[in-house]
Amino acid sequence: MADDDLLPVLSFGNLMSEGIALSRRGQHEKALGRFNDALKLRGADKHCLITRSKCFLRLGDTENSLKDAEASLQIDDTFYEGLYQKAESLYAMGDFEFALVFYHRGRRLRPDLHKFLLGIHKAEEAIINCIGNPSTVKLENKEELCFVSRQAEKQQKKPKDQKDQKHTKKKSPKTEQQLLGRLYDDKAYLEKLLKDEDLMQSNTRQGTKVMDLVMGGISYLNQRRDFWQQQKPMYAREYERKLLRLGWGRDRKLKPAEIARAIAKEMEDIEQMLARGSAEQSCRKAEHLLKKIRAWSEDDVPNKYELIGNLHSCIGNAQLAMGQMEAALHSHKMDLECAREHSLTDAVSRALDNIGHVYARLGKFQQAISTWEEKIPLAQSSLEKAWLFHEIGRCYLELDNAEVAQDYGEQSLQSADEEGDVEWQLHATVLVAQAQVKLKNYPSAILNFERALEKARLMPSETAQNGIIAALDNVSKSLIAELSKGQKDGAIPSHEDRLFSRESIKTTAENVEEEEEKGNQDEQP
Repeated sequence: MADDDLLPVLSFGNLMSEGIALSRRGQHEKALGRFNDALKLRGADKHCLITRSKCFLRLGDTENSLKDAEASLQIDDTFYEGLYQKAESLYAMGDFEFALVFYHRGRRLRPDLHKFLLGIHKAEEAIINCIGNPSTVKLENKEELCFVSRQAEKQQKKPKDQKDQKHTKKKSPKTEQQLLGRLYDDKAYLEKLLKDEDLMQSNTRQGTKVMDLVMGGISYLNQRRDFWQQQKPMYAREYERKLLRLGWGRDRKLKPAEIARAIAKEMEDIEQMLARGSAEQSCRKAEHLLKKIRAWSEDDVPNKYELIGNLHSCIGNAQLAMGQMEAALHSHKMDLECAREHSLTDAVSRALDNIGHVYARLGKFQQAISTWEEKIPLAQSSLEKAWLFHEIGRCYLELDNAEVAQDYGEQSLQSADEEGDVEWQLHATVLVAQAQVKLKNYPSAILNFERALEKARLMPSETAQNGIIAALDNVSKSLIAELSKGQKDGAIPSHEDRLFSRESIKTTAENVEEEEEKGNQDEQP
């Protein structure tokens, strides 16, 4: 739901909520910006570090993803989400052995979570793909062990440029096509764009060089190619194809780790497509994967229903991006139905969040209110309640029910006070003031806007302060007009109204000038 243009407020809770919503919709770069701003306000928040780490990982920035995961563990070394994210980052970097260590550590802390078991399976399989199965390898001591030293010595004598040449050896198009799959066409297109010199020298509307965007895309695809090469080398792929040709793998059942890895790659592609603006492709791919997962058993996919709900959510986000509001609403309701049926509390909260946003976008504010009110008991912190009460209050304000909007604004302020979050205190105070303006309770509105202005001065946003000052000016004018009208009608203004009359509404500068003038008069003989 779009807020009024009165006050764009930067708060930790608001930035976190916006970032999570953007990330769920596949807009990871925008989400990253929100998390960066949130961490400027509260740098030691482990949950924000993990959500930003996930964003980095989905954008292919494994190094920063690992840094954020490690930073969260420095705050709390028993934080299981930090252990899982560190393992995922290490796995994406190709450090399968270290990833396996942290998957095991996480499983010891939370044996009830299937994702750690799936991580162990996929890391073990990746290691076997790299070095071969130990049961099929026999080591024989036919030579002295000093041959290892001689091999190392030869390696040291090898010219440096020869090493670099080997390292940067370009893979054949056939190999790249096998590794990248459908993404190979994207890379070929980007490389073709590089030949257009005029295009490469141009800039986007945001001032970004087109060449930087193209090179960034190619770099990311090269990283994924190298990762998939390490995760499952070409000889392992050839061996599997040979088994299939000979008929040995015809009745072979896929291992849970193989299925988990395939699903993870598909989910990554779905999110990447949505992030690139290919909502239609993302939607089709998610629908296709949904059919496949439904065909598997829970033994093959332990978190089957969690994935089904997640895919309904992905489809809903893609449909929302395409402007298909009713279809998006249906998909998010399917996510909610699946979550309730299988007692997935986090998924229920996610689905209610998304359904509320769709209703608000459709202008169905009463339905949005009902949905978000159902989410309130699932809120895990006072900060989340502050955000929910605020959104519900804004919906009531849109419905011109200013009294209830004021009540929810006060509840939002109370939750923000419990959390000790100054930014949310500001946001809630502004909502209360806006409701009081609609109720024509101008004196109270002025007091609340002044309180909001005091809190806004603690923030680095001049826009917020300017917005409040403009609102104060408008409310003051409305109060003056109301008092003038009352005087014409012969009504006697109340004591509170007199306090905010034309004579009392003066700037600090005017009061200072009057005091100085009075002092000068006293000094004259």
